[in-house]
Amino acid sequence: MQRILVFLVFLGLVSCNFLESKEKRTQEMINQELREMDWNSIDSYPLFLDCDETATKQVQKQCFEQKITRHFETTLNEFEFTVDSDKNAIVDVIFVIDEEGKIHVVDIIKDATILKQMPEFDGIITQSLKNMPPIAPALKRGIPVKAKFKLPVQLNTK
Repeated sequence: MQRILVFLVFLGLVSCNFLESKEKRTQEMINQELREMDWNSIDSYPLFLDCDETATKQVQKQCFEQKITRHFETTLNEFEFTVDSDKNAIVDVIFVIDEEGKIHVVDIIKDATILKQMPEFDGIITQSLKNMPPIAPALKRGIPVKAKFKLPVQLNTK
């Protein structure tokens, strides 16, 4: 009789996991997956309409970078941006492409010389980004996500 009682107590303790709800186990698995996920990388780069979405990640990155660089070159060639400076004038444009493919300028990092000589520079860069052709957002596990980028722009110097 004592063996049966010990067996029933043991069975009761072991069976607690069997009674645990499927939802709770599923949520635990999802939480584990989220903790292990690399949130600093994306599975698919933002894509312009004429970039191949079935291409490799590296090819997508190249297409994205080429399109955005060409767009900036076209925009900046419309203006005479020349800086009186002895050193290279490089401006870092930091922007985010959100889950809907919209571009938001986060920061434009430049030195005081550029700010003095070209106070309209930020407005032109911001407008240029807003005039980009439509972009599909970056993807992480098939879900649209925000992606942050830094684009260095080199200006002509005298």
